[in-house]
Amino acid sequence: MISLLITLLMAVVIGAIGSALAPGAMPGGIIGSMIAGFVGAWLGYLLLGSWGPVIGGFAVVPAIIGAALFVFLLGLVAKGLNRTA
Repeated sequence: MISLLITLLMAVVIGAIGSALAPGAMPGGIIGSMIAGFVGAWLGYLLLGSWGPVIGGFAVVPAIIGAALFVFLLGLVAKGLNRTA
């Protein structure tokens, strides 16, 4: 149970840091940050592998980079959708 809480907390923290680094804003508050953290960890692992410190099952550095990339790409998609509407 504690490991699940640590994993969720790390997802929120990683998503918040990633959204602070990327231009644009991640919608959804804490839930949006958690989603960005999970997707960012997955994307960072695919692109950069697993290196650096691992906390709560997340390789922290690739996860933060992946979360920032995810928020940036999400912002580009949102801007593109707003222009066509």
